[in-house]
Amino acid sequence: MSVLDTLRVPEELSAREPAEQRGPGRDRDAVRLLVSRGTAVSHHDFRALPALLRAGDLLVVNTSPTLAAAVDGRTGGERVVVHFSTCGDDGRWAVELRDPDERGTTRARAGGPGVVTLEGGAALVLEEPLDPAGTRLWWARVSGAHVPELLGRYGRPIRYAYTRRDQPLAAYQTVFALPQPGGAGSAEMPSAGRPFTARLVAELVSRGVQFAPITLHTGVASAEAHEPPYPERFEVPAASARLINAARAGGGRIIAVGTTGVRAVESAAGPDGVVRPAAGWTDLVVTPERGVRVVDGLITGLHEPEASHLLMLEAIAGKPALERSYAQAVEGLYLWHEFGDSHLILPNDSCDSTNCTGNGW
Repeated sequence: MSVLDTLRVPEELSAREPAEQRGPGRDRDAVRLLVSRGTAVSHHDFRALPALLRAGDLLVVNTSPTLAAAVDGRTGGERVVVHFSTCGDDGRWAVELRDPDERGTTRARAGGPGVVTLEGGAALVLEEPLDPAGTRLWWARVSGAHVPELLGRYGRPIRYAYTRRDQPLAAYQTVFALPQPGGAGSAEMPSAGRPFTARLVAELVSRGVQFAPITLHTGVASAEAHEPPYPERFEVPAASARLINAARAGGGRIIAVGTTGVRAVESAAGPDGVVRPAAGWTDLVVTPERGVRVVDGLITGLHEPEASHLLMLEAIAGKPALERSYAQAVEGLYLWHEFGDSHLILPNDSCDSTNCTGNGW
């Protein structure tokens, strides 16, 4: 049996508020960084990241902004919260209905054909399940409103019960977020990029670390369900594909900032490991069996032991490294979820006397 099969994350290790409300800032002492190189683990503050990377490394960053994707509504006289997940090619939206309570939108409920009256009076018509085998996400049409405008006026960021209270949308944006055509964006924050600040990016650039922007719009990830990710819209621009291929050819390491970066780049990579410009939908699920063709390392948050994302982490780091790092994360009281601490996975051969020592956590 795997260590991860029996690992339990205590409830008190859930990050209940953004780092800047716990300490000096997003990239300062309030965010810790667990570093894995094979089964070697070290402990740092996130602000130490520039010293842990080297000239020629390339960070793949997601430019998708976070939407205010939760909107109140009513169906059959009952209050519900609608989570807008993904806009399809036909204009319909994949949505999730949840029951509200005093702690936030915490409990998923089965949808079904019918109409939800949204705040502001627009009607949401549920048509069919996104997955015929489940009832959590439904394809739906909105009449009486343009969804991006609806979200901008009545929406708020999606949150779950482990957070202390609602936060402004700005708390869910990363420094890499850019406006997207048609108001597109992510239902939930590409949170691996959250601890980065403009100052930290400038320091990384000054040390010779490069950046390759991609876009992947994330859908909802229920706190109760751990299904593999649904198809998501992505783009790897030609310029970023060239940067990634050039960095690899020059001996640099490709380090994705977030599982979204891995999914996008690996979706654009051929069997030969060459990344080509790509855009559209990806249903790729990175597993140890599939492996990775391009990505050497990853900066990510800490995921629940049941989460499908751990298969991706295992594909990059290997199971022994993952088991050791997660056991140390619990022992070291690292914080979980989107406002929590970070995990840097580097190739096993990257350890040297300069950057393999921790800071005494």
